[in-house]
Amino acid sequence: MVLAFALGVPAQSIKAQTGQWIAAWGTSQEVYGSTTVSNRTIRMFARVAIGGQALRIRLDNTFSPAPVTFAKVYIGQQAVKRSGDSASRNARLVAGSNRQVFFGGVAGVTIPPGGSVTSDEVQMNVRASQDLGVSLFVPDSGIRPSSHNAAQTRSYLTASGAGDAAADESSTPFTSSTTTMFWLKGIDVLSATSRGAIVAFGDSITDGTCSTFDGHDRWLDWLAFRLASLDGAAAKGVVNEGLSSNTITTIRANDINRGASRAQITAGMQDIINRVRAAGIRIFGATIIPRSDSGWSAAKTQLRNEVNQWIRTGGAFDGVVDFDKAVRDPAHVDLLYPPYNCDQVHPTPLAYVEMAKAISLTAIR
Repeated sequence: MVLAFALGVPAQSIKAQTGQWIAAWGTSQEVYGSTTVSNRTIRMFARVAIGGQALRIRLDNTFSPAPVTFAKVYIGQQAVKRSGDSASRNARLVAGSNRQVFFGGVAGVTIPPGGSVTSDEVQMNVRASQDLGVSLFVPDSGIRPSSHNAAQTRSYLTASGAGDAAADESSTPFTSSTTTMFWLKGIDVLSATSRGAIVAFGDSITDGTCSTFDGHDRWLDWLAFRLASLDGAAAKGVVNEGLSSNTITTIRANDINRGASRAQITAGMQDIINRVRAAGIRIFGATIIPRSDSGWSAAKTQLRNEVNQWIRTGGAFDGVVDFDKAVRDPAHVDLLYPPYNCDQVHPTPLAYVEMAKAISLTAIR
């Protein structure tokens, strides 16, 4: 795994009279999804890391070979679960919170293949760690979404052919759920105090495998919670760009497990470092945690240790977060500490807490 913190105001942020746009939530698009959307509404939930007085959303159609049209888009605040709700989270919104989203003053928007669109400003006061529901009505038939799988939060869909339910604040029209994020790429918050965001790149450990669905207990969630406890400019947006099986040297599989060499891995990291710094952003590296599943070997452990030594002492990054030290077994340093071991590869929710605690808030200010 390679992970980097990019600190500073994202490149697309612009200043406003009452603050500036800060990335408060985000996810990576990764596949052209298999779900078919036909005249139905999707309501997706995302937790913003910081608060502010307005927001805007970004929708991406990255992997689709066809355009997609959203006839109506709304955003509202997720309601607390009520007695009788069937899921730990539900599609219901706080009464009166749902706001229509416009694009260049128009209610609907069409995104071309590979395209992206950012909405107009939506006037809505939001707080740090608030769950927001983005509702997309897709009027056409047979549309397959550009998606992020394993989002670790439940989102909801109406039945095919059910039509427009984007403005409906109840759960009633939403008859099925998914843990895939369709089209939604990011949420920015207009903040008068925060002056930056942290963007994390990594694999399934960043994406949150073995965390609790709807529990918001990935290490980035805990980092966001720690940052939200700070005042003013010290609080920062947190964006999770993790992708399961992500690599820096090959496609869709972890580097060491696929036989990449130390030179290839460190060169890949250096390339990322160079590109981030070219944008005027600081970058932090995180050490690779122990692994011991059936496909692993002593030689791969040795390579992991060599790469970690380069991360710790090579001076390539602006700072280092030692996740390896935070979760390894003190008695067997090449293994995960048993209470932190979910499946020989991924940390448990308790381990994710320790990983977040390993990050110096002073260093990343």
